[in-house]
Amino acid sequence: MDGDLGDFLRSRRGRIRPEEVGLPSYGRRRVPGLRREEVAQLAGVSVDYYVRLEQGRGQRVSDSVLDAIARVLRLDETEHTYLRTVARPRRRGPRRPEAARVRPGVQTLLDSMDRTPAFVIGPRMDVLAWNSLADALNGYGDTAPEDRNIPRHVFLDPAAHDLYPDWPGIAAQAVAHLRLNAGHRPDDPELDALVGELCGRSEDFRRLWVDHDVQACMAGTKRIDHPLAGLLSLPFETLTVPTDPEQTVVVYTPQRGSETAERLAMLGSWAATAR
Repeated sequence: MDGDLGDFLRSRRGRIRPEEVGLPSYGRRRVPGLRREEVAQLAGVSVDYYVRLEQGRGQRVSDSVLDAIARVLRLDETEHTYLRTVARPRRRGPRRPEAARVRPGVQTLLDSMDRTPAFVIGPRMDVLAWNSLADALNGYGDTAPEDRNIPRHVFLDPAAHDLYPDWPGIAAQAVAHLRLNAGHRPDDPELDALVGELCGRSEDFRRLWVDHDVQACMAGTKRIDHPLAGLLSLPFETLTVPTDPEQTVVVYTPQRGSETAERLAMLGSWAATAR
């Protein structure tokens, strides 16, 4: 995804008002935020060097320069890591076809979680494996493989707006997580194709994608208004699969005895009866 570094830097400096970093704000500005010369001055690098960096021509940029720019642009830890990643992309060989497969032991682990929905996602946010309760919650077993992709479901499935009461937040989180993953996979044609498809078919996705927000969705709470179980408030935790760091186990962790836990138990019983 050529241009990610320059687009990211421009989007971040556009958020910073001059007075926030001790600069006078007089004079008319063609665009909001800091000028490139101001970022260069505050970071202690030449204007030419910073311009070349925004243009993607900064070869072998040092940690100290990236750290200085991150400080000026007030990047959080995730954004700072993302800056380092896209400034020095690591090209990889083609992925092996079996890399998208989940080891049998991981599937056994999922199946052992009979009280909580759990599933595995890959770097493109495809759902690769799931347990029976996750299937009852999301219908993965009845979904075509190409539709078991979280961003594609959120932005292209009309039912998603009803399923997620907090749809705008879910959508922004999905895009920010996909953007973060894309920074680690600059040579992934399938991810490029996914982003291109979503940009072409969803105005909401396209608007959020150009914001260049990045976020690691490691934990949180998701609300789902399930057609059978009703409104569920689902805290979640994520775990990286040690044998394949690009696979992530997502586990919903409702408190035992809570209304959501009782509704999930009912949903699981209904699904088992239906099977």
